[in-house]
Amino acid sequence: MANKLRVGVIGRTGRGDYGHGIDTVWAAVPETEVVAVADDDKMGLAKAAKKLNVDKMFTDYRRMLDEVKPDIVAIAPRWTDQHRDIAVAAAERGIHAYMEKPLCRTLAEADEIIAACERTHTRIALAHQTRYSPKLDVVRKLIADDKIGRVLEYRGRGKEDQRGGGEDLFVLGSHIMNLIRTLGGDPQWCHATVEQEGRPVRKSDVKDGPEGLGPLAGDAVRAMYGMPGGATAYFQSVRGAGQGARFALQIYGSKGIIELQTGYLPPVKLLADPTWSPGRSGVAWQDVSSAGVGEQEPLQDGGAHAGNVLAVQDLIAAIRENREPKCSAYDARGSLEMIMAVFDSHRAQSVVTLPLANRQNPLTMLKD
Repeated sequence: MANKLRVGVIGRTGRGDYGHGIDTVWAAVPETEVVAVADDDKMGLAKAAKKLNVDKMFTDYRRMLDEVKPDIVAIAPRWTDQHRDIAVAAAERGIHAYMEKPLCRTLAEADEIIAACERTHTRIALAHQTRYSPKLDVVRKLIADDKIGRVLEYRGRGKEDQRGGGEDLFVLGSHIMNLIRTLGGDPQWCHATVEQEGRPVRKSDVKDGPEGLGPLAGDAVRAMYGMPGGATAYFQSVRGAGQGARFALQIYGSKGIIELQTGYLPPVKLLADPTWSPGRSGVAWQDVSSAGVGEQEPLQDGGAHAGNVLAVQDLIAAIRENREPKCSAYDARGSLEMIMAVFDSHRAQSVVTLPLANRQNPLTMLKD
């Protein structure tokens, strides 16, 4: 492999654009060089080429993959409707990828992406910023060192803004599900309900979601998962109930709580209190930095850009070390499985076991 990896950027102006800096991160990674860009919108393509300082422009990303043959492709669009096709096209050509989340629309699509990667030994890294944060290692160590005792519950909520419910579960919930799996392992079962205006969602409530997400429904979701070791995980999102105020994961243990938000250097707090109530016990929340509990943060928060840099550096190391990235296609499929389990449990009106047997979107199978 050449010392400098050649990168092709794929965007879709007006239909997901170029994500959260997925196109520009490469300038901060000396091991890489952007050599081409593809966008089926000609005006958007010209603008992106100027921004990225490249001469090779393509309106068909497959032509770019075939003619330029990059080592890595940046799959930048936020919209998910083309994620499967782009990722499979890259993997079939032996091209690694860094891509915007969510991975894709259905578990069937996720299975196809992973099968293509396995055939050609290619790696895909997802832009779940928190997975690459140095603070996540500190959280892991706090749990391993028994600072909150035996883990009893994981509690996550979405942003609960105008997207609250099904859309929030899919778009923002993917971050929370990813963290639950990272810290707690693969859920074994799920029981969930999806509601619209206080009643169970039915077939007539299902509409095409925004950003190419596919069929969506519900202004409220409530989900419970059985975790390895006996812990329980919960996720809820109610439209208009939060405006982002509670978007985080809380880990409840027999001796205390850890609260973890999202991002490159997310706010993290520890409550070393078995009552889970500072007002009751007098124990105060403590800030947690990348250096530890109560320590001053030695790093500067570079936002999404810094998280992208760490992710790309990890992807490059994964390629060279022949391993999976910290947030791989397998991890992204696991998060998607937790999301689809909510809809599948609602459809079945019962507990569903994971991995799911149903690989399609369960909302398409609802009845009125």
